[in-house]
Amino acid sequence: MAMKAIMIKALCVLCLFLLSCDKVVEEQKAPPPPPEVTVIETRTADVPIYQEFVGQVYGFKDIAIRARVEGFLEGIHFKEGTEVKKNKLLYTLESQPFEADVAAKMSMVAEAKTVLSYAESDLSRIRPLAEENAVSQSDLDAAVARYDASVASLKAAQANLRAAKIQLSYTKIYAPISGIIGKTQAKVGDFVGKNPNPVILNTVSNIDSVLVELFITESQYLNWARHIKKRRAAGEEQPAGSGLELLLADGTVYEHRGKVDFVGREVDPTTGTLLIQASFPNPDELLRPGLFAKIKAVVDIVEDGILVPQRCVNELQGLYSLMVVAEGNKIDRRQVKMGPRIDDLWLVAEGLQAGERVVYEGLQSVRDGMTVNPQTHKIE
Repeated sequence: MAMKAIMIKALCVLCLFLLSCDKVVEEQKAPPPPPEVTVIETRTADVPIYQEFVGQVYGFKDIAIRARVEGFLEGIHFKEGTEVKKNKLLYTLESQPFEADVAAKMSMVAEAKTVLSYAESDLSRIRPLAEENAVSQSDLDAAVARYDASVASLKAAQANLRAAKIQLSYTKIYAPISGIIGKTQAKVGDFVGKNPNPVILNTVSNIDSVLVELFITESQYLNWARHIKKRRAAGEEQPAGSGLELLLADGTVYEHRGKVDFVGREVDPTTGTLLIQASFPNPDELLRPGLFAKIKAVVDIVEDGILVPQRCVNELQGLYSLMVVAEGNKIDRRQVKMGPRIDDLWLVAEGLQAGERVVYEGLQSVRDGMTVNPQTHKIE
């Protein structure tokens, strides 16, 4: 009996052990919960398409300071790289040869006046005599001719004197505008005014506003022109070609917006490009002539466009796909066609509708047809 009781107890323990093993196996075979993934919900909006163009900065006015007469440079009356006011004396050239020429021309004027005085006196004497037939008509004609010639000679001498004085005035060179003056191209004692000697001595730039010149291709111009035409047809208040951004060499965005104020008349046949000129305010004089910068301009607006973060996009051999959470929270690997990139976003051209959910985080842990637990993430 004791042996029988031991066997019964052993069987009970064995049954309990087997039951517990079955329970463990069942627990091990239970499916795990769907993984959590972060998703974004797509929505439509009008998406501006930007394009960047490389351009160069020029002063609003860049006026070359030229030596208009030849001679030795005697004086420089400014500090390089500083602001000068209009009509400030900048350079002086030797004036002695021009002063001597003015003196010579003045003597010629005096001589012409003396000759005219004699001719006028003769004509005044002969004309009354001719009226009384006391002298011949030929004598009167000769006196009139001498008088007319004297008048012409005086006018020529006076014109030559004015020209000489103008040449003398060119020995003093003044600032034509107010602005920043550059580095001088000649030193005191240099002979200037004739090649190969310096002719352009300096440049004065007005940089209260600056101009940025850039060249665009024919296709870029056509896209931009169609966009402007569309905006005008829509009756937008903001002028077409305005709101340009300027990206500086250090990667910063210039604080003032610019506008297009000139479009070239024709395409350059050698380069196939068209000149565009934009102006930007420069109240702090931060921008200087010669700088290179990029202009960022709106060249199109996609109506009802859909943007997704670039991190959501899978690319394989030139094909693009998104992990879309479809009905029943199942993953649908969706082939899409992508448009241009805008900062850290990407425009979806085809294959995605507004309101659909796209996996934002956890891309590596999901696969097509998999059930997930989506958690919506809002992107500002």
